[in-house]
Amino acid sequence: MHEGGLWSEVDVVQRTGSTNSDLVARAAEGRAAEGAVLVAEEQTAGRGRLDRQWTAPPRSGLFFSVLLTPGEVPVERWGWLPLLTGVAVATGLSRAAGVDTALKWPNDLLVTVRGEERKAGGILAERAGDGGVVIGVGINVTLKEDELPVPTAGSLGLAGAVSTDRDPLLRGVLRALEEWYGKWRAARGDAGACGLLEAYAAGCATLGREVRAELPGDRAVVGEAVAVDGDGRLVLATGEGVQEPVGAGDIVHLRPA
Repeated sequence: MHEGGLWSEVDVVQRTGSTNSDLVARAAEGRAAEGAVLVAEEQTAGRGRLDRQWTAPPRSGLFFSVLLTPGEVPVERWGWLPLLTGVAVATGLSRAAGVDTALKWPNDLLVTVRGEERKAGGILAERAGDGGVVIGVGINVTLKEDELPVPTAGSLGLAGAVSTDRDPLLRGVLRALEEWYGKWRAARGDAGACGLLEAYAAGCATLGREVRAELPGDRAVVGEAVAVDGDGRLVLATGEGVQEPVGAGDIVHLRPA
């Protein structure tokens, strides 16, 4: 990390339950400042959205969390942080691993393995106290077919990465995250003004597809994903001719783009 940059400290632990839980706790106790990065060689209780488990063999992936305190950005725009992180991860991996990745709204990282789209990573954002957000990233790096948690999962190695050395991969992702976070903060969270909205839409595999959004309260909406709006919500054009923005929920891709 470079002098005067965002990343104030990088702490690597051999094993922990969840880097997100640990960093949220450190922030609450005043033991972590903005730019703290916590990396684990192995996570035993990693979490995805909706408290799903995320497990992988030791040293097979990148598992890390960062603490951000975007005080000058209105809180209603903080929902862009997981999407911003997705753009940064895709940018960093393209540069460092030579792998084309795509983003599934809102927080999945997709790679192509033998012509098939597979999930190779995920992003989880959690509030940390009044003014902070901890963002966790998990990326399958070297997992082989027989190590995948589910057949629909993938890894950078299976997708033909030119490098699976986790140190330059981490540095590449953190560098891209610092760049995008700086632009977004300077624009006070205006994703359109800083180019984030355009970059996210360009890399989003969900747009142009027929999808089913499984929403809170056991409600589902089926439609074509036509846009991401200024608040980071996915806009669905339904069969009834209605455009419905979705701010939270599980998205199922029903057909190829």
